[in-house]
Amino acid sequence: MTPSRIHRLTLTHFRNYRAAGLETAADLVALVGPNGAGKTNCIEAISFLSPGGGLRRATLEDVADNQGDGSWAVSAQVEGALGLATLGTGIDAPRPDAAVSRRCRIDREPVGSASAFGDHIRMVWLTPAMDGLFMGAASERRRFFDRLVLAIDSEHSSRINALERSLRSRNRLLETRNYDDHWCDAIERETAELAVAVAATRGQTAARLTGMLNARAQASAFPSAQIALDGWMENALLTETATSVEDRYRQILRDNRPRDAIAGRTTDGPHLTDLAVLYAPKSMPARDASTGEQKALLIGLVLAHASLVAEMTGIVPLLLLDEVVAHLDPNRRAALFDELKKLGAQVWLTGADPAAFAEIGAGGEVFDVESGRVSARS
Repeated sequence: MTPSRIHRLTLTHFRNYRAAGLETAADLVALVGPNGAGKTNCIEAISFLSPGGGLRRATLEDVADNQGDGSWAVSAQVEGALGLATLGTGIDAPRPDAAVSRRCRIDREPVGSASAFGDHIRMVWLTPAMDGLFMGAASERRRFFDRLVLAIDSEHSSRINALERSLRSRNRLLETRNYDDHWCDAIERETAELAVAVAATRGQTAARLTGMLNARAQASAFPSAQIALDGWMENALLTETATSVEDRYRQILRDNRPRDAIAGRTTDGPHLTDLAVLYAPKSMPARDASTGEQKALLIGLVLAHASLVAEMTGIVPLLLLDEVVAHLDPNRRAALFDELKKLGAQVWLTGADPAAFAEIGAGGEVFDVESGRVSARS
């Protein structure tokens, strides 16, 4: 399998980095510094070298250095599935008469979207914002799972975006008092096709991730999870043909037009799917586990997913772990480093305490981050 690795990273006007860069050959890259120094900003920049909106889901304008002209750029020399390549992304200075659009380049040649980056590297990340995943809204868990799918299928976000556009078109049409049934039929036909495509990919990923979680249950120091998608369409596709599910959903949409017109939204479909997670060692919902158990469960889930990405794509994903090790006891921390080494991935970690990275070993490298500057620790 081919590991995803970054050898050189360059940031220009990205958040608090006016101009910064680093080079590394390490397997474990630790970014250490005080709160607010820019550690998370650095790995967020890396996350933009993958499909989707980055690990904070920030708008393109929000990540620009507020002292600049609104433009920003991230570039990295990577080693991945197609050998060495230079990936770059960013935006030009916004203009009042033009929409902001993200530019993506591979070896300085423009590409259609960030989905093309998936041919070179894959990424998986874990951030403190995910700590409340099991207690939060269904939309957060759905977004989390869609990110897991996206690491395997780089076109997944494009299908989701297309589905959301189709749903918005239907909702706008239903706002019209005397809407045209033929227009509704056409939009609902497109909506059903996209919905089934999204649901099918989710269902396939959930089934394979379940297999990986079961395979790792006894070998990992982190607790295993049992997962299931709480959505009728994803579950129906396990036993029914895509055509029959598509026909059924199209009829549901047609029957629900009066109700959806009143609600101002589409009240049925995979855009409402939830992810159910059990804490396997105690066979209880993850939301009922302790804070420490939830954290360990989430780490185990992300590690299993990283293994699945490697198995399904042949590309060992890059891991971005933001403030993860600080919350682990010494034994769990050592176990995490050991599992990361076995995975064979390049891992970028952040933390405020240098002592937390004392055990990363000879294959690791520590960088000091302070006020938007990054320097290798001597």
